[in-house]
Amino acid sequence: MKLYYLPGACPLASHIVLEWIGKPYEAQPVGRDEIKQAPFLALNPLGAVPVLEDGDFVLTQSGAILEYLAELHPETALMPDSLREKADTRRWLGFCNADLHRTFALIFGVGYYTDNADFQHQLVARTAAKLVQLFGVMDKQLEGKQWVTGKRSIVDPYLYTVLRWAHAKNVDIGNMKNLQAFATRMDNDPGVRRALSAQGLS
Repeated sequence: MKLYYLPGACPLASHIVLEWIGKPYEAQPVGRDEIKQAPFLALNPLGAVPVLEDGDFVLTQSGAILEYLAELHPETALMPDSLREKADTRRWLGFCNADLHRTFALIFGVGYYTDNADFQHQLVARTAAKLVQLFGVMDKQLEGKQWVTGKRSIVDPYLYTVLRWAHAKNVDIGNMKNLQAFATRMDNDPGVRRALSAQGLS
């Protein structure tokens, strides 16, 4: 099994899950120029990470990869058994992917939208404000919990990944105590630390 990743990007979530699973795997870093070249495009025509190879099976998209890994290793209990708990896990996974991650794309890719420096500044500022609102929803969800759904799941590494982006981009969520406590727990998790070390992020 091989995971292709850009250091610090969204594949970090899948990398953490692979560490939690504890089975042999290979983590293959790729460069931003490399993902736009023919060999990588043969794996993912979108020219994006993550890509997971499991034998002759190639899978893209973080949500799909995280669910695949969890279902492949049910002993990890990273995806619950009951229908309602599965739905709840998928809801928060979707929140991380379709709301938080998608919104960050406006900051990371601001240069794609305009060359006007004033407009770029305004777009980044408004996007950061939207992110504060979204993270507030997650902070409330974590009240009284160690994990997003109440049990450790594939949601937690994804949330941790976007929290690292918030810190890197100075999104002002320092007053959200539940998110800060969650980030500290994840920082101290052995599997998280191994994934960070492997990506040169620790």
